[in-house]
Amino acid sequence: MIAEKVKATVFGNISAGLYSAYVSSANISNRSAYLVTRKNVFEFADCVVIAVAEFEGLNGEKLIVSQPGEIFYEPELRQILSRLTNVRVKSLKCLYEKSCGGIIFYKTKQNTKILLVKNNNGRYWSFPKGHIEDGETEQETAVREIKEETGLDVTIVKGFREISEYCPFGKIRKRVVFFLARAFTDNVKIQEEEIDSFIWVDLQQARKLCTYDNDLRIIEKAETAIHLMRN
Repeated sequence: MIAEKVKATVFGNISAGLYSAYVSSANISNRSAYLVTRKNVFEFADCVVIAVAEFEGLNGEKLIVSQPGEIFYEPELRQILSRLTNVRVKSLKCLYEKSCGGIIFYKTKQNTKILLVKNNNGRYWSFPKGHIEDGETEQETAVREIKEETGLDVTIVKGFREISEYCPFGKIRKRVVFFLARAFTDNVKIQEEEIDSFIWVDLQQARKLCTYDNDLRIIEKAETAIHLMRN
């Protein structure tokens, strides 16, 4: 049902930007839903299913819809749904997912290496990253995820912010914000629950190991930024 286009009939305003509605489509018949929006709302609206929620103590799933062109990530949706009285979100499957991570480099007098990791459920080399949590900035998420997954304390390089967008499972739309992060040791302690393996490589090797166009583009940008650094 996620990403399905629906017609919404709005019948109640719960709080700012949160409404009760019934939605219908070719596959959905007059089903109760919550409409979240930053736009003006009228009695009838074209919408998209952006999340499916389960609530503690309640049976079944509840559709969360928004108007076309609006993007809500999980932390914001959870914050909005917390305004509901007498119910709490148990699980939330979202159309839009946002993560933050880092291209970690370790620079010595001899060379510069960057860190690649392979997730437990992944087959390809990439960079440490993870979902943004409520109340975090993008950089805070990147620093936290790097620390959790690699054990490294890093410094974020100013002026570098690259975005990778893709749809890995058909409908789910992922956005990953990458920062350039400097490590001052190459002593990695992986988070075994998340990371299967890691490798330090030079930039030329990184291009050979990474297969996705987005990753290769970001490596090119990172190389330029590292070369422009004074030390």
